[in-house]
Amino acid sequence: MPSDIEIAQQAELLNIREVALKLGLQEDSIEHYGRYKAKIDLAANPELKSRPDGKLILVTAISPSPPGEGKTTTTVGLGDALNRIGRSTVICLREPSMGPVFGMKGGAAGGGYAQVVPMEDINLHFTGDFAAIALAHNLLSAMIDNHIHHGNALGIDPRQVSWKRVMDMNDRALRQVVIGLGGKVNGQPREDGFDIVVASEVMAVFCLASSLKDLRERLGNIIIGYSYAGQAITARDLRAHGAMTALLKDAIKPNLVQTLEHTPALLHGGPFANIAHGCNSVIATTTALKLADYVVTEAGFGADLGAEKFIDIKCRKSGLRPDACVVVATMRALKYHGGADVKMLDLEDLAALQAGLANLEKHVENVTRHYGLSCVVAINRFSHDTEAEIALVQRHMQELGVKVVLADHWAKGGEGAIDLAREVVRLAEAGGSTMRYVYENADGLWDKLRKVAVNIYGASDIYAPRRIRATIDKLQADGFGHYPICIAKTQYSFSTDAAQRGLPHEHVVTVRAVRLCAGAEFVVMICDDIMTMPGLPPHPCANNIDVDDDGRISGLY
Repeated sequence: MPSDIEIAQQAELLNIREVALKLGLQEDSIEHYGRYKAKIDLAANPELKSRPDGKLILVTAISPSPPGEGKTTTTVGLGDALNRIGRSTVICLREPSMGPVFGMKGGAAGGGYAQVVPMEDINLHFTGDFAAIALAHNLLSAMIDNHIHHGNALGIDPRQVSWKRVMDMNDRALRQVVIGLGGKVNGQPREDGFDIVVASEVMAVFCLASSLKDLRERLGNIIIGYSYAGQAITARDLRAHGAMTALLKDAIKPNLVQTLEHTPALLHGGPFANIAHGCNSVIATTTALKLADYVVTEAGFGADLGAEKFIDIKCRKSGLRPDACVVVATMRALKYHGGADVKMLDLEDLAALQAGLANLEKHVENVTRHYGLSCVVAINRFSHDTEAEIALVQRHMQELGVKVVLADHWAKGGEGAIDLAREVVRLAEAGGSTMRYVYENADGLWDKLRKVAVNIYGASDIYAPRRIRATIDKLQADGFGHYPICIAKTQYSFSTDAAQRGLPHEHVVTVRAVRLCAGAEFVVMICDDIMTMPGLPPHPCANNIDVDDDGRISGLY
């Protein structure tokens, strides 16, 4: 079978104006970025606000594993299949970061015959949103050091500046740096560092903002550090938020592209799924709901991390409410969670599969019992899956009252996900979802952590060292207790130990650090060694990428 990029390059794409017309958007309603990409000009489409909302479908998955689950591929395939059965559909996804593109993971535009295109453009620069976010972030960084250099009227303590710089590339050498060297003219020396763009609070703010006005207000609330007197210093104090917003005024418009089957897709924003909420922008999702009968979106990682943050952060802040949920799994991933060796996952192993079903069962329980959503399990099918394995999963989930649907969208595109689409429509139109949060705004920060850890992760307890608990208590006393929490931990396990597969028992969630994101309006509880500036692997994907004399890219994925 051809590679993903070969499939994408062989596709015949519609001019983006034709894709826009499918959604009722006229020529002057979009801003072209070439023939196959555009931004939707929300100001030119005021009538969208009066349109009724379509139905929102959330795609999530079991705990991630080395063989992968295919969540984005399923999202794309499901969107294509919904269009095939007569439901106008828009897909909403995050934009890829170039760090993983050139690093270990590769592209992030789906795979096989369930892709969004133009694949190369999407994975390389796209419409420049991430560059704009990096510029806005780094403008604030420059203004901090400039303020300190020119007299420091705000009394910023250089030792307590928490605002780093960013770039959209994996570069471990920049994790910790010293700036201001070379004499007085170059500013005050101090320790600094770089994060990757998707870990920036500007990215989180960008994806939670409901409008340009809301974006400016949130950017102003960003806390960059503290004064010698212990007072929080904000971007507003530095009068940086207006210029930051100016850099983002075009980026905030959602990006319109298409799938291989010409289903419209909005790709916009891309916050880290562990240090932030891991969802595409609120603006893109709410816009899509005005444009189609169905909107299919995804949340980062599994239903414990991604879907919980989608519900407790994105939905809480925006008023969004999913009408149904898809939990994606593969036989390979289930066997891995059942203890099978990663090299033996293509072989039938009913014992490992039976053990791994505990992971799927817990994710389904979270979706149905704790989030209140109707759901279907989508098995992303591979040729080596056996009838006995399929029957075992179907029997087990039938006992829980949840349907299992096999999907072949990777090989067949939308045609391979038609059964899944029909089940999604049945669930959504039955109206059985009554979405609920895991905790309430009025709950204290510590209580919110306990509810997520115990109910969603299956932990027996939570713990924080005395100084960390004191920080949490101070945030509570300072008036931030009503904020949702964003738990940063490994995505590979329900516990905070990536090596614990399946469904760990009697584990304790320990908070190692706390970070206030006042612009994004959530409190990050760091429960693991979270890397906000990844490094490149021994053999990065960049080694395989090239371009020929005619400008044709190869090796992207």
